[in-house]
Amino acid sequence: MNDTSASPPRDRARAMVGVAVAPEAAFRLFTEQMDLWWRRGRRFRIAPGDRGLMAMEPGVGGRVFESWHDEQGAERVHEIGRVQVWEPPRRLVFSWRGINFAAGESTEVEVLFARTASGHTQVSVEHRGWATLRPDHPVRHGQEVVAFIRTMGLWWGDQLTSLRLRGTTPPG
Repeated sequence: MNDTSASPPRDRARAMVGVAVAPEAAFRLFTEQMDLWWRRGRRFRIAPGDRGLMAMEPGVGGRVFESWHDEQGAERVHEIGRVQVWEPPRRLVFSWRGINFAAGESTEVEVLFARTASGHTQVSVEHRGWATLRPDHPVRHGQEVVAFIRTMGLWWGDQLTSLRLRGTTPPG
């Protein structure tokens, strides 16, 4: 995987949300309960309908993946990426590969969990490395760079809104 931490600013999609739990709980929610908050539907998952499971294996090297059974009952798995940094409860970095990425193509997602004055958590996502993909890559859906980065920021905003709605227990 390429080191994308020094990628140009126009190469980074960002989103942020407040979650009404402490960072430890927000980290666990993000990593251990991914299937509960990760939105469903074609825009967010590969598996049709409600058949898929989104999961993250804990620790460096753990897989981020979606699994489902196809119409013939065979299990299918798409490995989205691998955990690169595992620093509970404050930081997580994982590689990211869309279903239409070629071998060797990858981006990177960094998630930060910061305690707020209220004891809750600010969750920030930065998805970077898009410049490593060719301008006409299918993942861009024909969008110019600025529009595509904005679309990805909104996509992550939708995901984090779902995370926020799942994080409803008081800080602990």
